Amino acid sequence: MLKKIICLSLVLSALVCAEIKSQENKKLEVNVLKYEQLKPLLHKNDGKTYIINFWATWCVPCVKELPAFEKLNKEYKNKNVEVILVSLDLASQKERSVIPFLRKKNIQSLVLIFNDSNEQFWIEDIAKEWTGSIPATIIYNKKKRKFYEQSFDYEELKNELQTFLKQ
Repeated sequence: MLKKIICLSLVLSALVCAEIKSQENKKLEVNVLKYEQLKPLLHKNDGKTYIINFWATWCVPCVKELPAFEKLNKEYKNKNVEVILVSLDLASQKERSVIPFLRKKNIQSLVLIFNDSNEQFWIEDIAKEWTGSIPATIIYNKKKRKFYEQSFDYEELKNELQTFLKQ
């Protein structure tokens, strides 16, 4: 009987290891966009509320607040809310830094890498008051739009989102 239990344990362990390895090898899709491709995502009018967070793997306050966005995404994805994380990491760092970071942190929100060197144009076009520092977030729907050049914790982010959902 003990031999059967040991054999069963070994088989189950092998299956779990195979599944973990399969998940690690699964291709993580992260698209790289220029501003003309990103801009439509900043102005959708489809009944959803969008939370667009500009961040980077090298930005300590950005990394610190990511769990708040992930938690919000998980809790509100079936409530007509979409979280989009826009990385300002270099596109050349996608495979070496960004994707490993996303895997390590188990990021489930949609992640895009924004790769456009014309900052003088797109920063002001995204939000007139944006100085260009990150983290920065836009929350919008067809009735309301607000820009935040600050960090969030989960409660602050949830409270801001609620002001958009109560309209």
